[in-house]
Amino acid sequence: MSTTLSDHAWERIHSILATHPNVRTTAGTRLFLTAWLWMLRTGAQWRELPERFGKWNSVYKRVARWSKLDVFDHVLEELSRDADYEWLMVDSTTCRAHMSAAGAPASAGGQQAQSLGRSRGGFSTKIHIKTEALGMPLEITLTPGNRGDMIGVWALLEPEDACASYFLADAAYDANKLRDFLEQIQVEAVIPSNPSRNSKPACDRELYKARHAIECFINKLKWFRRIATRYDKLDVTYLGFLKFACCLIWLR
Repeated sequence: MSTTLSDHAWERIHSILATHPNVRTTAGTRLFLTAWLWMLRTGAQWRELPERFGKWNSVYKRVARWSKLDVFDHVLEELSRDADYEWLMVDSTTCRAHMSAAGAPASAGGQQAQSLGRSRGGFSTKIHIKTEALGMPLEITLTPGNRGDMIGVWALLEPEDACASYFLADAAYDANKLRDFLEQIQVEAVIPSNPSRNSKPACDRELYKARHAIECFINKLKWFRRIATRYDKLDVTYLGFLKFACCLIWLR
């Protein structure tokens, strides 16, 4: 499991960072990103960051600042310009939250504002994901682990989705409201019907098999230990790690 930022990844990220209005790259930026990657891969405590990366608190503060500036949201947007929009896929995955994720400060809205909840799996957060036809990430958002899949899907949908021909999702997304929305933007829903439905809309079962690509993406995402288990108190920091991981997957 590599904790080193490759030359290819660095060159591509560096070229995109140069276009961000609020980020100034320096000679130490690559070392900083490698430190961020080390934390992302290992899931270690900040105080365990190796000394070769500098002071752990300085790295932490810079990660927090870049997360608030949505730096890797900007990078992800640039990387996804070559996305295959033949069809879109959505899914979600629940990640256990470590006890260190509890106790967000009141200045950040408290723990209740940080997409943390208790489900059958325990203290957790749910990651909602939208990918393009090849299973590469486009959008990502969070809800508490005890919330349903349909709660998070609306934050993933954008006007650009109308250029897709199909929308693939599992039966958890079988809701009239979503089907009506897709019909309005002329995107065909490829969603199996919930067994409780009396009238079951048609579903292209052969095309539905392509949904394995988003499952494979989730598997790749969870190889990053700081994603598989949430240690961050704040949504904004956890999302910063998530979007950095998404960018790294695009750059493989």
